[in-house]
Amino acid sequence: MSNNLENDIKQTLNSLIDPDLGKSFCDLEAVKQVIIKDGIIKVNLEMIGPVHWVAESVCKMSADAIGKIAPGVETEIVCTEKEQDNGGRKILPKVKNIVAVASGKGGVGKSAVASNLAAALSLQGATVGVLDGDIYGPSQPTMFGLVGGSFDAVDDENGNSIAFPLESHGIKVASMGFLLNRDDAAIIRGPMLAGYFSLLFEQLEWGELDFLIFDLPPGTGDIQLTMTQKIPMTGAVIVTTPQEISVSDVRRSIAMFRKVNVDILGIVENMAYFVPPDMTDKKYYIFGQGGGKKVATESDISFLGEIPLNMEMREANDGGTPIVIKDEKGYQSEVIREITAKVVAQVRRHNLIIWENPNVEISI
Repeated sequence: MSNNLENDIKQTLNSLIDPDLGKSFCDLEAVKQVIIKDGIIKVNLEMIGPVHWVAESVCKMSADAIGKIAPGVETEIVCTEKEQDNGGRKILPKVKNIVAVASGKGGVGKSAVASNLAAALSLQGATVGVLDGDIYGPSQPTMFGLVGGSFDAVDDENGNSIAFPLESHGIKVASMGFLLNRDDAAIIRGPMLAGYFSLLFEQLEWGELDFLIFDLPPGTGDIQLTMTQKIPMTGAVIVTTPQEISVSDVRRSIAMFRKVNVDILGIVENMAYFVPPDMTDKKYYIFGQGGGKKVATESDISFLGEIPLNMEMREANDGGTPIVIKDEKGYQSEVIREITAKVVAQVRRHNLIIWENPNVEISI
């Protein structure tokens, strides 16, 4: 009877569909173990990572399915990640997913989106770092309350100096702002800047991370091209505002990432609309409407969502605490968490392709 029930459970679970990937658990080889012992059904699922956003729904879906064929029986379900192959990557080898946040021009809130994306991932249980590559205007020290910070270094057993990122709100942060002040960065020429910048990802000990959020400089020049060619990105999130002048620059960003073979995970429209605090049922599209969605559709790229123009978010950014941490239950945080979930789903689709085609090079 136990063996028959075990087989029925496996068959039932294998027919379930992953909510992000649209593939059955059978296709994904997700059902690793089903044990029935002492009246308890124990299931081990192994999913394409990262699983932080999907684990709860997958476990509930599985428990509900089992409950239909074994009603009233206690069920324990564990959801883990499949081991991820980074192809022998030498740069940042312990980082599972490197997500660039980019913009075609400055002033669209790219760094604010990057810091809140990192915070939303961290709150969901992921280990997260932020690498601030915005050389001429590093913002992450301000947004994480680390202005004036500097890297700590220790000597290892061989006498070699090892430096570590700083930490704030449980998130590791490294920035050019910890190496140079803004005035210094503005007058340093390209080759020297490249040397300083390489310290952030080649010589810092980041440790094991689920995500490294890479805050790219705005624009599509040589610096951006060099960075995206040198660092093995999982994919890129492009930030824009609704007006045409920003959307035009997004098209150049799309062209740049496609040129260097980096997956574009989607487009985020920041400052999309304003909701007056005393009229929460109203939306005012101050900078126009629908520009980000339009360019996403034109370019066959996912549109990840709209972030409102919000005073509290600006104050949180300036005050050193991302809004999703400062006001976890607020509307702004809810919007950002929904966008983050879509980013994670896109990262999982990227990782699915690598898992299905281990010898195919998806990005650089």
